[in-house]
Amino acid sequence: MTTIEPRLRSASACENGTEVFIPLSKLKKSPRNARKTPHSEAIIEAYAASIAAKGILQNLVVEPELDGEGAETGFYFVSIGEGRRLAQLLRVKRKQIKKTEPIRCVIDTVNDAHEISLDENITREAMHPADQFEAFRDLHEGRGWGAEEIAARFGITAHVVRQRLRLGAVSPRLMQVYRDCDLTLDQLMAFAITDDQARQEQVFESLTYNREPYIIRRELTRTHVAANDRRAVFIGAEAYMEAGGAILRDLFTEDRGGFYEDAALLDRLVIEKLQGISETVRQAEGWKWADVHIDYPHANGLRRTYPQPVDLSEEDKAAYARASDEFNRLTEEWDSAEELPDDVDQRFGRLEAEIERIDALRHAFDPDVVARGGVFVVLAHDGTARIERGFIRAEDEQAGPEAETRSEGENYAVNDDGEIIEDGSGSDSDGGSDEEAEDDGKPLSDLLIRNLTAHRTLGLRLALGEQPDIALVAVTHTLAAQTFYQGAEAHCLEIRPTSIYLAGHADGIEDTAAAKALADRHAEWAADMPRDVADLWSFIASLDHASVMALFAHCASLTVNAVKQPWERKPRAHETADRLATAVNLDMTAHWTPTVRTYLGRITKAHILDAVREAASEEAADRLSDLKKQPMAEAAEQLLAGTGWLPTVLRTEQRALSGERQDQVTDARSADVAELEPKPTQPDTAEEAEAFNVAAE
Repeated sequence: MTTIEPRLRSASACENGTEVFIPLSKLKKSPRNARKTPHSEAIIEAYAASIAAKGILQNLVVEPELDGEGAETGFYFVSIGEGRRLAQLLRVKRKQIKKTEPIRCVIDTVNDAHEISLDENITREAMHPADQFEAFRDLHEGRGWGAEEIAARFGITAHVVRQRLRLGAVSPRLMQVYRDCDLTLDQLMAFAITDDQARQEQVFESLTYNREPYIIRRELTRTHVAANDRRAVFIGAEAYMEAGGAILRDLFTEDRGGFYEDAALLDRLVIEKLQGISETVRQAEGWKWADVHIDYPHANGLRRTYPQPVDLSEEDKAAYARASDEFNRLTEEWDSAEELPDDVDQRFGRLEAEIERIDALRHAFDPDVVARGGVFVVLAHDGTARIERGFIRAEDEQAGPEAETRSEGENYAVNDDGEIIEDGSGSDSDGGSDEEAEDDGKPLSDLLIRNLTAHRTLGLRLALGEQPDIALVAVTHTLAAQTFYQGAEAHCLEIRPTSIYLAGHADGIEDTAAAKALADRHAEWAADMPRDVADLWSFIASLDHASVMALFAHCASLTVNAVKQPWERKPRAHETADRLATAVNLDMTAHWTPTVRTYLGRITKAHILDAVREAASEEAADRLSDLKKQPMAEAAEQLLAGTGWLPTVLRTEQRALSGERQDQVTDARSADVAELEPKPTQPDTAEEAEAFNVAAE
């Protein structure tokens, strides 16, 4: 096509500035249009929707097309309005209009087409976003238009309209702060998470120098419950809303289901649902009582029992044998197959379920325990009901030897020092001699018994210290008696195992794979324990050495406390914990991974970048440096996955390999002994200095 200068026109051309209607099919893109980058599909869609709803509000500016001799061809070049021309062509394609649709145009044969095209795209100022937000709100409130209708009239998505409506509902005071450039759009979007303008202003006033959007959202939703909270997962959005609850949605970020506004209602629904489950379990299994809690009641003070081994019925034994034989046969038959047929895979599943069902019958609670005991039904970290069985309340305990009352002749008196000295009858101030007691057929005095048993204790200490094997049994018995028989004073070694509840320090820790493995190990030992604590010594003494060591290690492991509290001053204890970790070759990568929830979402951006820099590369950290906190944490989680990276506090100093270390054993042992000797260490505080001096004495 030959380009003709606009001044070279025929005499019959329309005068400059004439407004005419030209068929769409006669309009062409001007070769002198300043915009070389094509219009986006989204803007063409928006133009089409706007024109369909309101018509073409702004005339197209055109110039006639001239042939090589300067005569008009009947076609026109669009100098201004190419986007609107393309929008009408889109409507033709969709059969909304015909290609002969008349388009209102203004003839311009004076101005340079390239210049006015450039002017059209430069000499204008976009509406301030705040004005746009409020204008959309006026359309919604003033004309009653919904998001879908507004979207259709402006060629945008309903979601975008909802976002702008939400922004238009932000406090006018904060909107003015945004107009004054003292708030960014990201910060304004954070305030728009709620339509409570008073709350928005309250949070704005409480902000300090740090106005990160995630902090604003956190403060605005502090009294709300996130949709991924275990309570919300347990109840579900539908049941919560049916009960009258409302869910707050963040239209500008991935809110993972929003925020439940009524925490009290949610807690009530959780308790009611747990109560329903607990009553079902109680009636089905025959427990005396069932109690529900959102959090596990660690300080319940109740003795807990565990299922005991029971013999299978002949029918179950036969069923187990059949299922096991069939499972083994199928395993051999399909061992070399890369993929199992559906029917075989389903058969494997049924056999595994049958074997697991019968295995579960090998342990059961004593019927007497069920009749006297109860269960706790609590909410697990993953939003499921967790059932803990076998708890015995104090009033339901069976009377033991310790509960038997003394005979009438065993009265006693206590002196000012709290010592038992007499029978308390008042007939003899010194209780009489031992010879008189024997002559009268009375038992030995408490004072004499205490004297004799003190000598026996001394003898036991001396003898036990010379027999390590028996000492191991005695210590294991002491630990096991207090670990598995709560409240039973059946041990004679003054060793008191203490086990802190870790769930109070790390939310969700009880539902980790490591916690489950520990609970399973404890339950397995508990199932092997004799029902009567009086039989515990014989049970432990009958175990082989490896089993005694395993039980000893399990009981000892429950007393480990390496938790660092901000108010504690136990540097030597934490050093010992580090040495213990090294000694057992603790590898925390098997038990913990850095995720947004466990770590990355709870540290600063600088720490996130340091972790990525160390685990991945400097380049990877640089790519994340411009991201906001939440996207940065999510991206870092992906980059750290599978790298084995751990924060410093979870790392274990590896033990040196044998080889070179073997030659240094003597020196190392000498160094260890030297470390145990008192050193002139300067205590950190006066209290620590006093404790240090006492220990040195």
